[in-house]
Amino acid sequence: MKFSDYFIGGSASVGATLFTNPIEVVKTRIQLQGELAAKGTYVEPYKGIGNAFLAIIKNDGFMALQKGLVPALYFQFIINFFRLGIYNSALEYKWMHTKNGDISLPKSLFWGAGGGMIGAYLSSPFYMVKTQLQSMAAKQIAVGYQHKHTSMTSALINVYKTNGIQGLWRGADSTLPRAALGSGAQMATFGVTKEFLRSKDIIVNPIANSFAAGAIAGSVMSLAITPPDVITTRMLNQGVDGNGRGLLYKSTLDCFLKVVRVEGLLSLYKGFWPNYMRIGPHSTLVLLFFDELLYFRNKYFD
Repeated sequence: MKFSDYFIGGSASVGATLFTNPIEVVKTRIQLQGELAAKGTYVEPYKGIGNAFLAIIKNDGFMALQKGLVPALYFQFIINFFRLGIYNSALEYKWMHTKNGDISLPKSLFWGAGGGMIGAYLSSPFYMVKTQLQSMAAKQIAVGYQHKHTSMTSALINVYKTNGIQGLWRGADSTLPRAALGSGAQMATFGVTKEFLRSKDIIVNPIANSFAAGAIAGSVMSLAITPPDVITTRMLNQGVDGNGRGLLYKSTLDCFLKVVRVEGLLSLYKGFWPNYMRIGPHSTLVLLFFDELLYFRNKYFD
């Protein structure tokens, strides 16, 4: 096992996040829009992706599209440090291969999901602050609970002072289904697709092969991750009482049941299109950067 594999995994995601954070801001706002309100009973400040971009720029300024960027970079580095690092270790040691040497889809799902869950739990405080900063908006377009953070550092300090270490990991359990489904689907699809395209001589160029496999993996991931992503956004953005308990949701299950009962089952796919537009490019860039950084490391430093 090479420690550099883990560092490369984290670094690859940082580069991708710089490009995809604006659409993440849009996705977060749309997911919080109409929270616990029946369809047609609330004002929609964000009527689609294009309208959301324009509304944010008009009311909050152009730089608001990069709200939450700093904690997003920390979150992405940590989760992919473990997710991609563990997956690559399992690949190198052939823990996910069948007896005939092929990559096993169930084993790929296991290692992808396992690494994602570890990374998601450890990075949960940064994901929480990222979500809360991204939801902060001018009164005219505000959705969800509005926190009063001034920066990532002040947010982490205030949460710790108010609710202790458990406050920093409030709602962390809600990130696990999101990570398991999203990471498992992405990493399993990526590995199997790469091998299929290469073995069938469809796309053999290393860069093109990684790009195509990453694009397909991102599409599969967006379908799997959106429902738990909505729940995670709601859980982490809600306000808390004096004891650190959520004002709207008692648990991940409680959140799921309330959202479905009040907003309907399809509400679990709120923000699907911005999620798709973010995950596709993000997944492609992360996995492409990861493969290229590994190639550079192996060529010049091994």
